[in-house]
Amino acid sequence: MARFDPLIHQPIRLRIMAALNALPEDAQLDFSALRNMLDVTDGNLATHLRKLEDAGYIAVEKTFVGRRPRTYIALTPQGRQAFAEHVQALREILGEGE
Repeated sequence: MARFDPLIHQPIRLRIMAALNALPEDAQLDFSALRNMLDVTDGNLATHLRKLEDAGYIAVEKTFVGRRPRTYIALTPQGRQAFAEHVQALREILGEGE
């Protein structure tokens, strides 16, 4: 049976993981683009990203474009695996993964 992950299950974190999982493996998503996609505040998104980063599920890269700070987020291999297991656990609960 696949592992249900309560950290990922929280609705905003689930949406973050789904958005990042939809990207190619080496791709990153800009903080502002992710914030706009999820329609959340900067602080709310930052709090959820910190939890996912602390778990090793995402990598956060802070850089500058010209003089403007930019933050990019990507799934780690561990995060991609955790998301796949979580989705599989949900499918099993729904009777679709058997």
